[in-house]
Amino acid sequence: MTMIGDNLQLVRARIVTACTAAGRDPASVHLLAVSKTFAAEAVREAHTAGQRAFGENYIQEGVAKIEALADLRADLEWHCIGPMQSNKTRQVAEHFDWVHSVDRLKIAQRLSEQRPGGMPPLQLCLQVNISGEASKSGLAPGELAEVARTVAALPRVRLRGLMAIPEPADTLDAQRAPHRALRELMASLNARGLALDTLSIGMSADLEAAVSEGATLLRIGSAIFGARPSFTPATAPAAPVA
Repeated sequence: MTMIGDNLQLVRARIVTACTAAGRDPASVHLLAVSKTFAAEAVREAHTAGQRAFGENYIQEGVAKIEALADLRADLEWHCIGPMQSNKTRQVAEHFDWVHSVDRLKIAQRLSEQRPGGMPPLQLCLQVNISGEASKSGLAPGELAEVARTVAALPRVRLRGLMAIPEPADTLDAQRAPHRALRELMASLNARGLALDTLSIGMSADLEAAVSEGATLLRIGSAIFGARPSFTPATAPAAPVA
């Protein structure tokens, strides 16, 4: 077993333990391996160890990796999880399977328009600025319902749920609070008639808190691939480490 394979086993064990403590079925929680800044061969290694879903923050890097691993394309699920400028939406619409970082209606509309007709619908999550941080992207909770209703009606995309990057916290209770708030927001949207099923929340440091509050998709990077390289692509906006 490789280092990445060993790390995947450890992360999966953490998920099972957290699910058991929360009284949840481990099958209800999916692992997204955040491979940003790591080479395509690291993704191939993780695939050999049984991982299928991968998250990329930087669009150019992600597209290059998707193309480098074209032989595995049918067996991989690619998620765009980083901030997105309007001029990058076509690349995302044409290459990725999921987008977690839809932080305004214009982005969703462009993804809908640019998604090729022969591809399955692009799966979307709306990013919510759940901690109200000025430095974070995301919709304010108060504007979420109107945007969600409009996005849900767009063609060639499917609104699946909500994503957030909470402010770091030191204790389990403090970590749980924003996760709970996001879960409650999704429940309120479903009560309005939307059929959302995905809570993309929880990273290496707060996995247990996320699972306890209903996370269905965990974005785990460093616990799988190790410490990230000290550089990021020159054109890439800063993004939190998963």
